[in-house]
Amino acid sequence: MFNIIEKSIRIGDEQITIETGRIARQAGGAVLVTCGGTQVLVTATAAKEAQQTASFFPLSVDYIEKFYSAGRIPGGYIKRETRPSDREILTSRLIDRPIRPLFPETYLVETQIIAKVVSLDPKISPAQLAILGASCALHISDIPFAGPVAGVRVGFKDGKFVINPVESELPQHDLDLVVAGTKDAILMVEAAANFLTEAQILEAIELGHKEIKKLCALQEEIREKCGKEKRTVPEAPDNESMKSVLAKKYAKSLRDAYAIATKAERKKAIDTVKVEAKTELVEEGNAESAKAFSYLFEMQEYKTLRQSIIKDNRRVDGRSTSDIRNIECQTAVLKRTHGSALFTRGETQSLGVVTLGTSDDAQRSESIMNVLEEKTFMLHYNMPGYSVGEVKRLGSPARREVGHGNLAERALKATLPAKNRFPYSIRIVSEITESNGSSSMASVCSGTLSMLDAGVPLKEPIAGIAMGLILEGKEFAILSDILGDEDHLGDMDFKVAGGKNGITAMQMDIKISGISMEILEKALAQAKEGRTLILDKMLRSISRPNDLSQLAPRIEQIKIKPERVRDLIGPGGKNIKKIVSDTGCKLEVNDEGIVSIASTDGNSAAKAKRMVNYLTTDPEIGEIYLGIVKKTADFGAFVEIKPGVEGLVHISQLSATRVNKTEEVVKEGDEVMVKVIELDRTGRIKLSRKDAIGKTPSNEGARPWA
Repeated sequence: MFNIIEKSIRIGDEQITIETGRIARQAGGAVLVTCGGTQVLVTATAAKEAQQTASFFPLSVDYIEKFYSAGRIPGGYIKRETRPSDREILTSRLIDRPIRPLFPETYLVETQIIAKVVSLDPKISPAQLAILGASCALHISDIPFAGPVAGVRVGFKDGKFVINPVESELPQHDLDLVVAGTKDAILMVEAAANFLTEAQILEAIELGHKEIKKLCALQEEIREKCGKEKRTVPEAPDNESMKSVLAKKYAKSLRDAYAIATKAERKKAIDTVKVEAKTELVEEGNAESAKAFSYLFEMQEYKTLRQSIIKDNRRVDGRSTSDIRNIECQTAVLKRTHGSALFTRGETQSLGVVTLGTSDDAQRSESIMNVLEEKTFMLHYNMPGYSVGEVKRLGSPARREVGHGNLAERALKATLPAKNRFPYSIRIVSEITESNGSSSMASVCSGTLSMLDAGVPLKEPIAGIAMGLILEGKEFAILSDILGDEDHLGDMDFKVAGGKNGITAMQMDIKISGISMEILEKALAQAKEGRTLILDKMLRSISRPNDLSQLAPRIEQIKIKPERVRDLIGPGGKNIKKIVSDTGCKLEVNDEGIVSIASTDGNSAAKAKRMVNYLTTDPEIGEIYLGIVKKTADFGAFVEIKPGVEGLVHISQLSATRVNKTEEVVKEGDEVMVKVIELDRTGRIKLSRKDAIGKTPSNEGARPWA
């Protein structure tokens, strides 16, 4: 019944197995990828033929994490998986980016990749298995695909690189890098790093590529046994006379149009050339002619821009390959926010806004990896239509916005201060108000500036730059700070962020069949030069953190003995609720005894601190307390000096004169000033009223509430 093909290989410390022929046999291609206890089912399916009106390749990639894979039922009211989480969206992008360039440009058939996590070992990340599975499912299917590709994760800990490190240990690594490619070249890199050098990043990529070659060979073996014959791909539209007219008559007009520095005017000039050429070359109502024209005109644009760069070292806006656009930085641009900055680079602009909060403001979510995940640092990226002069419906963030925000967030995370130094939740919102290339890296820059404006003591400032590539045969040009047109018509989008001490994040996407390590090395070196220049201009506007905004909450931390945490909380949370009610402060306490007091008012915070100390410090000899008489006896009175803490005032200590009966001096419920005169070995407290007469309570002795 089943024709099962199974192949295994050892990568790093784990064995990876690919199986096909047992599950999802009606899909175009289907594989089950297993590593340890983690299993990912990946399918690749395409429609029978392209739609008549198709003008682009409709590829969809969906990575889905099923809670049953971790032996859990989803939390909340709805007990099934609903909208994709950020983690699922980001992993879908990781799968999409290395496979998309390997489809023929004339293949416009709707194609769908679904990667479903069906079993989870928390130690083994499913992401790299999903990339491998997507490639293998495509490779054995009839879908035209110039693969195979594979992806591996590379960590760096204690000075050593680790292939496919344990998922839970990644926070302790100085590098979390996912690299994907074919046996010959790199196609995609996604990384977060803790100030690593360019040389270390290159070494990690090379190490990952060695493992990728093994995984590609494994896929070839599987295809030999069960691969389907590939579909025929239509040839690119061709019309020699049309191509000749475009080259001879309109090439110069296109060159002149692309020489216009301003984006809007340049687009208008290109559109004018296009309309004029279309009027001359396309017969009205001839769909084939119109289709050929659209393709050939774009190819002429492609050729015009690339030749100008390769032959003349002249880019769209007149810059050389290494020039950075004009930069303008402003801070404190918004009056009532905790921190804000406007970063403008050419026609790309990001308004960064920082809000500081307590740990109550952390983002809490559930995933198959953890029952509860908390994030105290968030960066949200928004790019509305007006930023590019278009009308666009507002709604939930698109995958691109989630991806760009995540990249900028990872770039800045490495420079955040330690929690014990700056115990705030931090949310940055990057509002892209203008866009013409490199908006995610503008978000990194505005994020740095706005955090410094808000008073966040960063380890060091971070800047980002987007690099491009034009590759024609053996000739190539690496472009610094690319424009939108250079991104669209170029061969690479390579974003690098970091500070003076190294790289903190990078993302590379290749639109051709791959690039060599030589090109990658030169791109990293040129990116470092550009990043340094941008940092220098940023630091001219603000070089060190401001004082914390008066509008931001003040968080003060107190260390109490862990065994006194229950005294602070009180029965049913009575004590801590009382402090919050009386002071208006936010109070948080952990099991280690770290108490965080947050308030926008200094007096309220001071009162809350006194109340915490009152409840959690041990009495000391010589301290004066305002206590309450809880019980009287013939030999004296029991006085509560703190909630749950009582001492005895012996009858001889009630007054300087002789007392015959306790009730002559104090009665149950009376407030009385007392002094601690002795603490015995058993913890009993001896108090004196006569020694405290006429005195005021010590700092920790004043009862903060009646």
